[in-house]
Amino acid sequence: MKFLTDMHIHTVASGHAYSTIDEIARFAAEKGLKVIAMTDHSSGMPGGPHDFHFHNMRAIPRVLYGVTVVRGIEANIVDFDGKVDINEDYINVLDFAIASLHPPCIRFGDKEEVTRAMIGAMENPYVKILGHPGDNRYPFDHEAVVLASKRTGTLLEVNNASLRPGGFRPGVRENLVELLKYCKIHGVPVIANTDAHTAYAVGEFEESIRLFEEVDFPKELILNLYPERLLDFITLKN
Repeated sequence: MKFLTDMHIHTVASGHAYSTIDEIARFAAEKGLKVIAMTDHSSGMPGGPHDFHFHNMRAIPRVLYGVTVVRGIEANIVDFDGKVDINEDYINVLDFAIASLHPPCIRFGDKEEVTRAMIGAMENPYVKILGHPGDNRYPFDHEAVVLASKRTGTLLEVNNASLRPGGFRPGVRENLVELLKYCKIHGVPVIANTDAHTAYAVGEFEESIRLFEEVDFPKELILNLYPERLLDFITLKN
């Protein structure tokens, strides 16, 4: 499989990432990607950029080295009702938000709490991707989340960084196997992303592809293979 998109990438602005937009775009072009998204952490993450960073993302060209650049943010889910820390003063500049659970921003919860948080975040119209589900410290109802994905049109992420050997999120592979099982049953598309924090990781999907092949996941439900379909979920603004 040749993936053509990578919609979860951090620049040096995230505070714990190490590459510039230009470096990321050049690596993406070299790897044959067609669409990438810059999704720095929101200001609620320790070390994250000021809100002004996102308000000015309109300054980034839409195409760099032949690659379409999407303007995004990785926001934090901050309570178990699914509230996310995105500021509506700048969200209209951005094309979409990823919503993720991060330990610095929300405590670990039980299955009912985490499921409610995930579904609540997916009901936010700005949120188009649920970031890196599968951490055992945030247990959830797999089928309920898949059905919410289908209902809200929010994509569930297969996070390549979380799948790498030595990753710090326990239980991710097992949880994603279960999640993908219900996606197959209900015909729900997903998106694989690298969650790259350096340009060298952009477009590197070995672990995600291996997982898709292991569970015999239908190619028609992997939106990395269909950039045009992906952009039906994420509408680019001016």
